[in-house]
Amino acid sequence: MVVMVAVLLGALFLAERVWPKAVTRLEEGILAVLISALTLVSFTQVVMRYGFGTGWGGALEFTRILFAWLILFGMSYAIKINSHLGVDIVLQVLPGRLSRLLAVVAALLCVLYAVILLHANWLQIFGIGAKGGAIEYWAKMFKVGIGLDDLRYPDWAQETFGLQERVQRWIAYLILPLGLALFAYRSLQAAIDIARGRRQYIISSHEAEELVAENRDAVRD
Repeated sequence: MVVMVAVLLGALFLAERVWPKAVTRLEEGILAVLISALTLVSFTQVVMRYGFGTGWGGALEFTRILFAWLILFGMSYAIKINSHLGVDIVLQVLPGRLSRLLAVVAALLCVLYAVILLHANWLQIFGIGAKGGAIEYWAKMFKVGIGLDDLRYPDWAQETFGLQERVQRWIAYLILPLGLALFAYRSLQAAIDIARGRRQYIISSHEAEELVAENRDAVRD
């Protein structure tokens, strides 16, 4: 799994150098598919439940998985487009260089946070009794191969491909190591961009002021 994550990030790094717009469209497309699927399944389930007294037994679990994928994949994209909300009142009153330094530190702390959640065993070097992480947990689910509680493969898929009855947990949990790896990668990118002066913070700092400036004449008109 570690090798797969490293290959993914390496491929992403190279792809963004050659096709940056295509990578952005791909990320936006994945998010759009997740949101659309989440909305469609929820809407269909409500209609079936209250309109026909029936429904899909695995819908609730499926929507939970979609929501988790949306969050864990979306948080790295939000870093990329600088749309995470945050409080920057302290940074705004500090001198420019100190403000930039703290912004870089904040971005690096996000990298550290993601790396700890990915694989915490290395903290034992500092005498911290932490172990495990998303990579180890996913590898355990992959090895065991147990299924989800309610989400099942269709009968035709089981018969055609010889699949087990329930969808494997490792498929649903794949977003844990991938999402955290992408978050670490985007946070590291943000730290480098802040240090080079390409962006100000890791958060969206002046969203309210910009909205007021853009719409200051709306009421008057």
